Amino acid sequence: MVRLVDDAAIARPDTLAVEEPLEIRVRGRSLAVTMRTPGDDFDLAAGFLVSEGVVRNPSDIASIRYCAGATADGTNTYNVLDVGLAEGVAPPDPSIERNFYTTSSCGLCGKASLDAVRTTATWQVAADPIRLDPKLITEFPTKLRAAQRVFDRTGGLHAAGLFDDRGSLLCLREDVGRHNAVDKVVGWATRGGRLPLTGTVLMVSGRASFELVQKAVMAGIPVLTAVSAPSSLAADLAEEMGLTLVGFLRGTSMNVYTGGHRLGVTVGAR
Repeated sequence: MVRLVDDAAIARPDTLAVEEPLEIRVRGRSLAVTMRTPGDDFDLAAGFLVSEGVVRNPSDIASIRYCAGATADGTNTYNVLDVGLAEGVAPPDPSIERNFYTTSSCGLCGKASLDAVRTTATWQVAADPIRLDPKLITEFPTKLRAAQRVFDRTGGLHAAGLFDDRGSLLCLREDVGRHNAVDKVVGWATRGGRLPLTGTVLMVSGRASFELVQKAVMAGIPVLTAVSAPSSLAADLAEEMGLTLVGFLRGTSMNVYTGGHRLGVTVGAR
């Protein structure tokens, strides 16, 4: 790598974030291929299946394993996972199968239809009684950034952090894809028997897309905060499901789009 500074050219090595495909299979059948940063792959698969409504409890998953012989010469690339479902757990509905691979920038690509994303939620986040001091939330971006170890070396990863109502960071995951980072957090909670994630706040380092709102709702998370903007569809779904949605969380300021009662504010027109 050559770094150009003014008129000087400096040759030096650089550390890049790893991006590789991960194929998720369920009972041997391919369900999705996502571009991700290797690491916490079992959490990623479990969280993805929760987000899609395939599993709801850790007992729904009988096994998760890497598939051997993923290449022509039999070498295990650790880029293919097969999830075994417990007896009595229905396989994924064909409507959620990805016809195309999911890129690291877009978790929604390949969905059969928008309606297929609106999976029936197991838990109703609208009933979550969590109340938060806005000043507490303003500390989350700094705490999230301080815990991003890989970002410090590469500068190229998104982060998702789960906080409790006292501001303690419960879990942090990094990935080239913001949706993957969230799935890894949800998968961590699933495999640990922590669902639903009542009384928690999900903080993401990028924008708040429709799919991130959906993933929060499916995990029972009542509050989603982001350092950047939400989409209009994300705000509509958050309003519909009773989730508190906060965007542009920077310094001491934030925009509260939905669910302002949890922060002691009344939300006006968007």
